[in-house]
Amino acid sequence: MIKPAELGPALNKTRLFLILGEEDCLRDQAIETIRTHRASRSQDKNAGDGKSDAGDFSCDVLYGDDANAQEILARVQEVPFFSTHQVVLLKWADKLPAREGEALIPYFSAPSDSTTLIVSAGKLDGRLKWVQALKKQAVVVNCAPLYDNQRLGWVRQEAGRLGIRLDAEAAGLLKELAGEGLSVVRRELEKLALYVSTKGTVTAHDVVAVQGAEPGASVFDLSGAVIHGRVAQALLIVEKNLEAGEAPLRILGALLWQYRRLWKAKDGLNRRVSEAAVAKSLGITTFRQGEFFAIVKRVPLRHFPEAFHAFSVTDRALKGAAAASPHRIMHALIVDLCRLAKVPRPQFRKERAI
Repeated sequence: MIKPAELGPALNKTRLFLILGEEDCLRDQAIETIRTHRASRSQDKNAGDGKSDAGDFSCDVLYGDDANAQEILARVQEVPFFSTHQVVLLKWADKLPAREGEALIPYFSAPSDSTTLIVSAGKLDGRLKWVQALKKQAVVVNCAPLYDNQRLGWVRQEAGRLGIRLDAEAAGLLKELAGEGLSVVRRELEKLALYVSTKGTVTAHDVVAVQGAEPGASVFDLSGAVIHGRVAQALLIVEKNLEAGEAPLRILGALLWQYRRLWKAKDGLNRRVSEAAVAKSLGITTFRQGEFFAIVKRVPLRHFPEAFHAFSVTDRALKGAAAASPHRIMHALIVDLCRLAKVPRPQFRKERAI
């Protein structure tokens, strides 16, 4: 198994790739790397053979919930007419029925010389025969979400690719956004590339200014709304992310990640650790510290065990039989968290009339 950035040496060694992992941005990056390489090679060969240019290069996209084995095999075994090579991309392969997948096993052992087959999925059931056969024959590209200590490097690498210079505070803010998904950060970097085209180094204020185009949708906004018991605002943020195509499990993971940071910060402050030391240990940028510790100080410590239990229940629901109703499941979680976060008001007994 290799990472998307390590694809180079494998591109000329196989015509079968499995792009596997829940980070859709990394999957897209890997697919584009393979497609661009194949288009370039086809263009070079076409130039030598006097054929059409790369504009005629074929890249067909099929979907696991719609295609069957017969259609997939027909596409991959078809000889490209206007170019020397073609790419066939099977997305949502996790939705391909097992019997259809098993019909592809012979092809995995002897793929067509003129076709590169890319199979892409967030997750695959490793117990299925066709998945086992595919993993044995294909180059498997790992597109799992990055660990926290990997995100800053990815942010700086992407910024460099776009010709953007980030100061430490700006990079830190974007690293925090990466907890919500790399696609979120990539969109922000692309906007920054336009916003600062005539400026020098990007600052934290630039990042916030650009984010203003999509207000109130970050994990900071969501956790803040929940801790303050603002049910309507929290539900609106969740709905906004779901409508934008964000996976429910991704939203759940981002909120859980933020809650763990809040819990660690609350525990640190209770042990009389300074805010500066807590912020440093959790990677909270100076720009975000005021907002972050305002939330930390408001939330009662008793809230966290109850909240983590709610996260666990929601995770099981999203992966179980109720997964067909992700909006309802996420809405129930938000309402529950807002209820748990409410700080009980002190009760005063009425004075008896004398």
